Amino acid sequence: MIRYELHCEAGHGFESWFRSSGDYDAQRKRKLVECPVCGSQKIEKQIMAPRLARTDKAPRSKPGDDKAPVAMMSPEEAEFRTKLRELRDHVTKNAENVGEKFPELARKMHNEEIERRSIYGEASAEDVKSLLEDEVEIHPLPILPDERN
Repeated sequence: MIRYELHCEAGHGFESWFRSSGDYDAQRKRKLVECPVCGSQKIEKQIMAPRLARTDKAPRSKPGDDKAPVAMMSPEEAEFRTKLRELRDHVTKNAENVGEKFPELARKMHNEEIERRSIYGEASAEDVKSLLEDEVEIHPLPILPDERN
């Protein structure tokens, strides 16, 4: 999976996940990528720095001195965040949590070995990659930062 920072012609910025760079290009060409704020399909990728995991764990300074990234959101971003929360709540209320069995059950449903139903659960990055390579239609469940932000 690859995450892109995207902007529409009106300047609205948003993020989206794709299986690959080629998948983004194919979806954009088919006009499946659109701005969640204004609906524009004239979308461009922005340059993004890769996220690298730290191998060193720097010692913390004093208790209470920890700093976290914070943001002030526009009304459009707040509405988008609300919609993501509603999506997550809808899925968790209306689908079965199958926990670690998710990759196995999703593959069985895709292969029509068992009846298709709404499920959610846990999958390793390797499992997700394998499912996507086999064209099993799965989507990440949105996780939002703590409400204190």
